[in-house]
Amino acid sequence: MDRGKKSSDLPPGFRFHPTDEELIMFYLRNQTMLIPCPVSIIPEIEIYKFDPWELPEKAEFGEKEWYFFSPRDWKYLNGLRPNRATGSGYWKATGTDKAIHSGSEYVGVKKALVF
Repeated sequence: MDRGKKSSDLPPGFRFHPTDEELIMFYLRNQTMLIPCPVSIIPEIEIYKFDPWELPEKAEFGEKEWYFFSPRDWKYLNGLRPNRATGSGYWKATGTDKAIHSGSEYVGVKKALVF
């Protein structure tokens, strides 16, 4: 199904602007438990296999901001370093990680990446 078809299935004026907490507590948690979203809005792709200019065409929804589920890939089989290399560069973590809380419970971290 093309992106235009999926967007047209949504009600007029629909905007997808979830908070970091909502992304983790509803979308990511459900994804890990294999509970499908009621609307196909966040595709699963291996994001680190693509250069930044290739990502908009992979998105299900959005014009300036896109969301993806991406499995982790490790640089070394027995290591903890993520593999973020693409065909023409790599994604590098930058800045300070932001802790995400649901109420008083720590539920995740937000990392900023640059290409």
